[in-house]
Amino acid sequence: MKKLFYSLFILLLTQMGFSQNNLLWQGYFSYNEIKDISVSPTTIFAASENALFSKNKVDNQIVTTNTVDGLSGQTISSLYHSTAFNKTLVGYENGLVIVINESDSKMLNVVDIINKQLPSNRKKVNHFMEFEGIVYVSCDFGIVQFNLKTMLFGDTYFIGDGGAEISVRQTAIYNGYIYAATNTGVRRALISSKNLNDYKQWELVTAGNWSGVEAFGTELIAVDDSGNVNRYNASSNRFIVFVTLSQPAVDIRVNENYLILTTANTINVFNKQFAPARQLNSNQIPEYSAIFSCAASIDDVLYIGTKENGLLTSTIAIASTFENSTPMGPSRNNIFAFQTTSSSLWAVYGDYDVSYNPYDLDSYGISKFSQSGWLNIPYKSVLDAKSICRITVNPNKEDEVYASSFFSGLLKIEADIPTFLYNQANSGLESLKFAGTNYVDVRINGAAFDKSGDLWVTNSRVKNGLKVLRTNGQWQSFSTENILDASEDNSFGRMVIDNKGTKWMATNRDGVVGFNESNNAFKKITMGTEKGNLPASDVRAVAVDNRNQLWIGTIKGLRVLSNVGSFQTDNQLTASPIIIVDDNLAQELLYEQFITDIAVDGANNKWIGTADSGLFMVSPNGQETKYHFTINNSPLPSNIINDIDINSVTGEVFIATAKGLVSFKGTATQANEDLTDAYVYPNPVRPDYEGTVKIAGLINKANVKITDIAGNLVFEAISEGGTTEWDTTAFGKYKVASGVYMIFISAQDGVETKVKKVMIIR
Repeated sequence: MKKLFYSLFILLLTQMGFSQNNLLWQGYFSYNEIKDISVSPTTIFAASENALFSKNKVDNQIVTTNTVDGLSGQTISSLYHSTAFNKTLVGYENGLVIVINESDSKMLNVVDIINKQLPSNRKKVNHFMEFEGIVYVSCDFGIVQFNLKTMLFGDTYFIGDGGAEISVRQTAIYNGYIYAATNTGVRRALISSKNLNDYKQWELVTAGNWSGVEAFGTELIAVDDSGNVNRYNASSNRFIVFVTLSQPAVDIRVNENYLILTTANTINVFNKQFAPARQLNSNQIPEYSAIFSCAASIDDVLYIGTKENGLLTSTIAIASTFENSTPMGPSRNNIFAFQTTSSSLWAVYGDYDVSYNPYDLDSYGISKFSQSGWLNIPYKSVLDAKSICRITVNPNKEDEVYASSFFSGLLKIEADIPTFLYNQANSGLESLKFAGTNYVDVRINGAAFDKSGDLWVTNSRVKNGLKVLRTNGQWQSFSTENILDASEDNSFGRMVIDNKGTKWMATNRDGVVGFNESNNAFKKITMGTEKGNLPASDVRAVAVDNRNQLWIGTIKGLRVLSNVGSFQTDNQLTASPIIIVDDNLAQELLYEQFITDIAVDGANNKWIGTADSGLFMVSPNGQETKYHFTINNSPLPSNIINDIDINSVTGEVFIATAKGLVSFKGTATQANEDLTDAYVYPNPVRPDYEGTVKIAGLINKANVKITDIAGNLVFEAISEGGTTEWDTTAFGKYKVASGVYMIFISAQDGVETKVKKVMIIR
């Protein structure tokens, strides 16, 4: 119980730090999928899948906001900026509304819609409309009032026949009435009515399925789901078609000068006289294969939201070039796999489902993040490699990178340029076979470099499932037919190589397979007490830690092989669960959890990702859970963890989720070879700093002692990895006073020493 309390206490501190914009977290989000936009006289606000950005048209400054700043990781469906109140409202598909006060960036999460006793799929926020300080929130069940002054929700209107729930897409105020475009018609009620929550107040103007309604000057415009744009005729109380769009409208909005109608492939801008002011087709933007999602304008500047290409800017009056105003980021949020180096991060987006089925055949490119920002290599440049599911950087030559395609083979990238695609026709790689066909499907997944610089890869569903690309360019194959129960039905997952050269490969049917070239031997760890003791034969994660233990993550829990060296001595390798004691009850660590990845940091802590329970960080022996991050207590945008990797120099832990990439700045860096580069940060420690002092650049097991200027000892620790931290207290009892503190660092044998100083200012 004490361990659980400690874990919760740490999480509380983390959450508090998060709410104070703690710099421990960093977001790396894609802003390419624009869900909605809103404008003020000087600024364009744009919502992507689960993040926001704004651009000031005066100074072109771009400001981003994501889960690290307090947004939810859920999918955004609507956005509205109130110029009068200087607040931005963000609506989500699950009914959440977040209100951002733009003057100080403070956020308020409003959960009234989420908490309504309605089906979860009927709470989507579709549109915000402001009138006299009240925002009318159109939802999939009806309309809800939100008061911008009191920041409280008011009445809810169920306006269908008999008070039924109906999907309201948009509302507008016109001639004293509030009009609602719904999936059962356009309805209206007197806005001055004190009883708008009475469905009888709402009359049906016209039936049908309507996508939008707006008041434009002296006219009321409504668009139906067939793309017919209608003007309201008050004398006949009906809508009359005045133009038909080539496709159904996905967005309709107005300002003082323009009516803007957006379809997936067109943007139609009409002036006050309803004459076309600009007609834009997606094929007029040759540099993009743009699919439009929305459009708005400030004066005569047109802002265009797209599905995959971010926010484009043009002009209304004159056809001009298109500027991309999207913040730099990865191509997509759903990064399937990535790898970090000391100076960069490579990410890929192709995937396969839980059964290793790649047949969505995702056609995405590759992204690289470095000091200069994001480089996105588009699909057209990756030599037709589909479903790229793994990325492997040559540790001896970091500008040489290999991308594993679970359909097309192995892609080589040199100096950021894809140069060659290895497949069944030009290498030792093989395609799976269907009798009587010439079908080609080369499934490459796990890959790793050995100490000699050879690249080892797994080739799924063929008899020779293990391949190696030698440094001389030659390929060699190794048969897996005897070790696997059904080699041609097996799919390989991740691969790691230990310091003895043994390759450990995850499989979906046969647990973990090990291979050592020195004696050309295969061995496996699978289900059954006499076959390896795994809880499931479907293994998704393998990692070798700093003590030569093999950590194995399956779809039903965790196991550990105590020493990888046993591969050379034991005929049958056997893994064990980690048993922890909580509330005097013995239980298995991560029992029945679907484990997606395991990463080991410089202090030998394990970072363990799961399919639906977020991220765990456990101590080197697994007995203590130090962190358990989820969407509820951290900036994780999703509890679905796809991949984890750690920058060994900085200790930054990168986490790829189904809805975005974030990182946590840990202290477990890789140990240095000597103390030459030891340093202290922050220094000085100022009064407003609430974190710890880090002593970094250490050798492993370094002794760190801190004293005040009089020589009184206030802290002592043995480092794990390359960094240790001090909470600026005297052995946890009280905060030390202002002053200069001496830091004495020494190796275990006392041969190497270093002295540093840190100033504390209270």
